[in-house]
Amino acid sequence: MLKDKTLTYISLFSCAGVGCFGFKKAGFECIATNELIERRLNVQKYNNKCRFESGYICDDITTDETKNKIFTEIDRWKGLGNDRVDVLIATPPCQGMSVANHKKAENEIVRNSLVVESVHLIQKIAPRFFIFENVAAFMKTGCTAPDGTVKAIGDVVYEELSDKYIIVSRILNFKNYGSNSSRTRTVVIGVSKDMAEYVAPIELYPTYVEERTLRDVIGDMPKLEWGEICPTDFYHSFRTYPEEMRCWIHDLKQGQSAFDNEDELKRPHKIVDGVVVPNKQKNGDKYTRQYWDKVAPCIHTRNDQLASQNTVHPEEDRVFSIRELMKIMTIPPEFKWIDKTLEELNALPEKNKRALLKKEEIKIRQSIGEAVPTEIFFQIACNIRSFMEQEHFDNSMINKTIEDYQLDSPDNLIDFIVNNPLNLGSASLARIAELTNSKRENNAAYYTNKFIVNEIYKQLPEFEKNEINILEPSVGVGNFLPFLFKKYENVKRVNIDVADIDRKNLQILQLLLQKQKMPSNVNINYINTDTLLYNFNKRYDLVVGNPPFSKLKAKDAKKYLENNINKNTTNTFEFFLEKALAISDYVSMIMPKAILNTPEFSDTREILSHKKIDCIQDYGENGFKGVLVETICMFIDTVGAPNETKVESLTLKQSVIQKQKYITDTKYPYWIIYRDKFFDNISQRLEFDKFTVFRDRQITNSNTTQEKKADCLRVIKSRNISDDGKEIVDIPGYDSYIKKETVESLSAYKYVGNQNVYLTPNMTYKPRVMRNTKNVVVNGSVAVLIPKEDIHLTEKQMEYFSSDEYRKFYQIARNYQTRSLNVDATSVFFYGVLKENCNG
Repeated sequence: MLKDKTLTYISLFSCAGVGCFGFKKAGFECIATNELIERRLNVQKYNNKCRFESGYICDDITTDETKNKIFTEIDRWKGLGNDRVDVLIATPPCQGMSVANHKKAENEIVRNSLVVESVHLIQKIAPRFFIFENVAAFMKTGCTAPDGTVKAIGDVVYEELSDKYIIVSRILNFKNYGSNSSRTRTVVIGVSKDMAEYVAPIELYPTYVEERTLRDVIGDMPKLEWGEICPTDFYHSFRTYPEEMRCWIHDLKQGQSAFDNEDELKRPHKIVDGVVVPNKQKNGDKYTRQYWDKVAPCIHTRNDQLASQNTVHPEEDRVFSIRELMKIMTIPPEFKWIDKTLEELNALPEKNKRALLKKEEIKIRQSIGEAVPTEIFFQIACNIRSFMEQEHFDNSMINKTIEDYQLDSPDNLIDFIVNNPLNLGSASLARIAELTNSKRENNAAYYTNKFIVNEIYKQLPEFEKNEINILEPSVGVGNFLPFLFKKYENVKRVNIDVADIDRKNLQILQLLLQKQKMPSNVNINYINTDTLLYNFNKRYDLVVGNPPFSKLKAKDAKKYLENNINKNTTNTFEFFLEKALAISDYVSMIMPKAILNTPEFSDTREILSHKKIDCIQDYGENGFKGVLVETICMFIDTVGAPNETKVESLTLKQSVIQKQKYITDTKYPYWIIYRDKFFDNISQRLEFDKFTVFRDRQITNSNTTQEKKADCLRVIKSRNISDDGKEIVDIPGYDSYIKKETVESLSAYKYVGNQNVYLTPNMTYKPRVMRNTKNVVVNGSVAVLIPKEDIHLTEKQMEYFSSDEYRKFYQIARNYQTRSLNVDATSVFFYGVLKENCNG
């Protein structure tokens, strides 16, 4: 993608630079690093973090002066050929505080609002990637939002940045991601949407690993005598404490606290006027000897004190040394805390060593306690670098590559994937494989982009089991698989059956998977079959996928309909859905949005209404690039009872928790997933189900003319109906006419001159209704509303249909659809008549 380009980053609230040293270690150049405390920034200078001295910015990030210094550094690097900042890292100070408690903690809210400064800088700088790292409660913590209100940080991040970035937030215990201590933190990664087709945030997170014990990490360190500084490692030393306290911990076994001692003189205490006054045991982990064969504890800032949390060595009467802490926090041995090499420090006289430690030790230890483990950011940096060093093609380049390398030939395609002569990223290789599938049109298999799978990943269920079974029933080139690997990385054994009717797809999939490191806990079973007819002979924990959307001919659908509940459809996705519901405890499946409302899927909606629908994600037309179909994804618990449903719209950028029975209410002809109080209030004022509908399918350009003649009728099309529905609008070059004798043989003829019916544009969010008029006929872009009883609409009612209020109501009634907006037998229900304005 950016071959031979220097990769760059900016670090905000960088402390001593321990975490972002991982980016330096991965070969990134630091454009600017901002830290308020000079002594911490000096540590970064000792490690040559920035190429230019001006990159070290010791200032308050809230000031324009500080921001301008950062922008100046960015411009400096642009002059060196750096087109864009690659990564912005922010680890702002944040107290884990609920939004609900903001009245009691206004000062902390202001402090937490430093994250908003980071958000504004991301908006201004527009890096390719951004990273937040903070406390576990970070995304739920209150801050002052840009609009002055108190909001959760997570809400601010998504509201302000989701237009331009795909964002994932994960709470990780770093012990399972390369760090050597138990440290539960939030890591947020954002990827610019101009790269969303090629990489998703979830792919950039560190790899899951088994935790290491304290013995594994520091068990080989030399023992230290009381007050000793290791002669070969200046940093392998500890801060002594009053020697009379030594008996408090001397006899402790691993896991025991000094407060457990039977002798009160061996328990933490003070002597006041000759009387023993016991210390209060506020935390059970104080004065506690650690375990050799457990993971190291979380490292806190006061790791120099016995009285702090989890600081006592497993067998020696001391706290952990600086070097031990560095190993626990994966800080590389070459990292410099002082402007001297380790050799120079080791060569100092003992007196000088002690004086230097007295001056520097507390600062070093505090910085370690506040740091992000270097390995965490190093892995993220390596993942970003790996992506950036590959080529990523858009569709035009992919099509050219297919032509240049003659990849329509299966043998050529296999050879191309194996050798990857253009150093393409996995997404581009998968896209090539998908586009060269000659059966794509027949199977209606659309490429599942990473943006959509990233959103699905967030809602997939967690399993508290040691072994799970997953089915991908139409796997294609396997776009879901890397996300499944990440989602279930902590499950001991994950069995994934991947099925596809196309043998070539499975062969290509195996080649693609060979190009990535397979998790050790995953077992993949390849099944070349017609999923709909195959007997899987097992119960799955999860079925997930993007089945084909194709309407079959009746004769081809017959074999699938035999075991199908819905006999009124020939769409393959519905067959896949019913199959999945029958064999799995949980189903997550992409499907056409039309399932929500069209009559064809009434029986399917009935089936689903009795399942527990956890979430409906609405992608609008953004599901498949270049394919004009609206899609959603449903997350269905097949064994649970209906309760609440999370409805997410990626186009409207809104998320709401709905009662499932509320949005599937049978008093309406189909589901209204965005139903709300406004919708209900309008519904109470209207009488529904007053019309049937007719839509012409016979009047086309082939039997009409733009020339007005005496023997012709005017053809009314949607744009001919004025915005208020009060008149027919003439539009040169658009208006058309049809011969009367031609109309007489068409279905639409029976409505010619019938002034008891009404006309409304089809396929629009701007409904308006006009009374039918003489000497006109309508084509399919206009629906004919036929009263079920003798109804005469008043002027007020006619005006209401084109009011802003009704149009807002109608959008909700149509689930904000953009493609499936036909006025059909079900949607005509919502052409409601005002109760006070209906004259019959």
